[in-house]
Amino acid sequence: MSYGIKGTEKDGDIYYFVQWSPLSKADKYDIITKVPAVAGVFEIYWMDESKHLRLFFIGKTDYGGLRSELRRITDPELCNDIKTKKILEEKEVWYRYSMTDSSNIMADVLWFYMQTYLPDDTKTEHSGRYANIYLKESAPDKLIWVP
Repeated sequence: MSYGIKGTEKDGDIYYFVQWSPLSKADKYDIITKVPAVAGVFEIYWMDESKHLRLFFIGKTDYGGLRSELRRITDPELCNDIKTKKILEEKEVWYRYSMTDSSNIMADVLWFYMQTYLPDDTKTEHSGRYANIYLKESAPDKLIWVP
């Protein structure tokens, strides 16, 4: 199955549909063999003591692709930040991704998620091509996370 992003333009607006990959437990060896080396967006979560997923990181990657970026971010041996490293070493870490080779689509989708998840974030910008950005998503598993 292809996990990707499609968009439909209408009256100056864009309607994206994001098909996520299945949620997978982060393991550097599995990531190397299962995640494609293509561009896309991704989400990383950690599981708390109550078995709730907590959003840890959301991002996009152009060069190097999803495989290398997910591998880099989820490997505590490659992490220099003490707080992040502790989470990576002590918690179960999970990820999912959706592929696209368009930088503009990645910018729009990442902006939408940042506005939804972290509305105070003003660093993330959309592509500027559309008046409004709408998004629906689908995933093979039911993801319920807590902020």
